[in-house]
Amino acid sequence: MRWLATILLVTGLLMPASVSAQTAESESIEIGLSTDRIAITADFTGADLTIFGALDNGDPLVARQGRYDIIVVLQGPPAETVVRRKERFFGMWINRRSEAFENVPISYSLATTRAIQDIADSESFSRLSLGVDHIFLKPHDEADPARIAEFTEALRARKRKTGLYNERVGGVQFLSQSLFRATLSLPPNVPIGNHRARAFLFKNGVFLKETSAPLSILKSGLEDAIFRAAHNYSFFYGIGAVLIAMLVGWLGRIIFRRD
Repeated sequence: MRWLATILLVTGLLMPASVSAQTAESESIEIGLSTDRIAITADFTGADLTIFGALDNGDPLVARQGRYDIIVVLQGPPAETVVRRKERFFGMWINRRSEAFENVPISYSLATTRAIQDIADSESFSRLSLGVDHIFLKPHDEADPARIAEFTEALRARKRKTGLYNERVGGVQFLSQSLFRATLSLPPNVPIGNHRARAFLFKNGVFLKETSAPLSILKSGLEDAIFRAAHNYSFFYGIGAVLIAMLVGWLGRIIFRRD
């Protein structure tokens, strides 16, 4: 009986801590896309993409105090990217040095509940490869760290300048204690291919959970037909392009002929 009483006492003392630990880890996050594909036309000039989500099993007190933060990312397909540096050579600007990076997201749109530096520390973002300044970029040659750092910053700056990498502070808004809406910017030059929407949940600066959903961005209309023909019937497409060029040249010669 004495051993039984001891076991029950220990169990009773440990149970509240165990239950509270499970409750603290029970928060999760979900996102939903109204469609799994977006078709764009030749006159596409950019757009806003809205993603809705929900916070499950959240603490109402923490939610009221605004201590939950959410970051939503739309990450484009990966590709090898080469960064080149021009230098003056005998009065001409030519490409003298270059660096190739592996599996670089072609596009990267991010939305946050507030300024990213107010959500968590840089180490957390680097560990998660989250944020334009913290995306992991792997070079082919890692022999010269100083050179790699220079070309890495140049790659981020170029992506930002073209609009392919962008951040929207305040782009994620809570509609209630559990529902939220994220608005991401799609640039006019958004790449075609398979994208992935990812949502990250933070609580008091600590990362808790991540979820994701696929999204395909496709061409539509005449541009899509030409694109498919060029890839599926490349030989006939090349012959057709040559014939059209010859026809246009012949018509131009007739129209602008001087007698």
